[in-house]
Amino acid sequence: MINAPLVSILIPCRNAHRYVAAALRSALDQTWPNKEIIVVDDASTDGSSEILGQFGQEIKIFRHEKRNASATRNRAFQESRGEFIKFFDADDLLEPRMVELEMNRLAGSLTAVASAEWGRFYQDDIATLRFNPQSVWRDMSPLDWLVESWMEAQPMTQPALFLIPRPVIEKSGLWDERLSLLDDFEFFARVLCHASEVLFTPGARLYYRSGVSGSLSGRKSRPSAESAFQSLLTGTAHLLRRRQDAGAKLACANLLQDFIYSYYPLYPDLRFQMDERIAELGGSNQPPSGPPRFQKLRRLTGWKLARLIQQLAGAWK
Repeated sequence: MINAPLVSILIPCRNAHRYVAAALRSALDQTWPNKEIIVVDDASTDGSSEILGQFGQEIKIFRHEKRNASATRNRAFQESRGEFIKFFDADDLLEPRMVELEMNRLAGSLTAVASAEWGRFYQDDIATLRFNPQSVWRDMSPLDWLVESWMEAQPMTQPALFLIPRPVIEKSGLWDERLSLLDDFEFFARVLCHASEVLFTPGARLYYRSGVSGSLSGRKSRPSAESAFQSLLTGTAHLLRRRQDAGAKLACANLLQDFIYSYYPLYPDLRFQMDERIAELGGSNQPPSGPPRFQKLRRLTGWKLARLIQQLAGAWK
């Protein structure tokens, strides 16, 4: 393709030696002809650096002192030259035509964002891959996309789903480096609030790896809870500055309610503040999520006691 726009695929890497080579191969195998792959090694100590070095001139490697994923993504963006940006985690995989299909879907737009399909697989077994189509797998206005994807408190904003024109990021701002857990939620809430439309791309697929030991999304520490707390409040505020209708308020309240369910009985001060904000928004109708045994028990005992019993018994399947 003559004069194809440059796409930058930006990968933060910290101690991802088990997965980063496969992630890089899936980036290098993209059929879009004009791409650069930038990896920022965030002080890895597990041999990731040596694996990255094996790719030679095929990728651009930068290193900095241990910070967090948001800071690492910002460094990668600052080193990039692409007109279009894809943030991509070091333990996931891209379908080979993903970038090409999303670029074709954008058709040169510098104000829209392309979205994609995604499926979940576990550990190294791609045979476990399962796709779960969502109602937002269609063209939508960005604010409608946010409201609909948040309504059941299970939004998917994994970074590699989206292909973003550089001007949209320059307008919305980079990743909030104060955040660790749920940093993607706040970032993409802000990005979509500055986009003109979300263009869904059939066939463009992200393979999302789950069940990784020590993954950031599973942390329950106080700093992680505070990051999730701040990300949810800030991200929902981005939407509410633009929409104040009942649907937007309910979607935001449901997300905040899910925080309460997720962290109970930990951090009562954070849960209390969330409860107050939910009341200000008019309340939530979001039920607690959980496996079948939890759901059956909560109908008998209430969700709080059921959650405590679930935690004592271990994660029910």
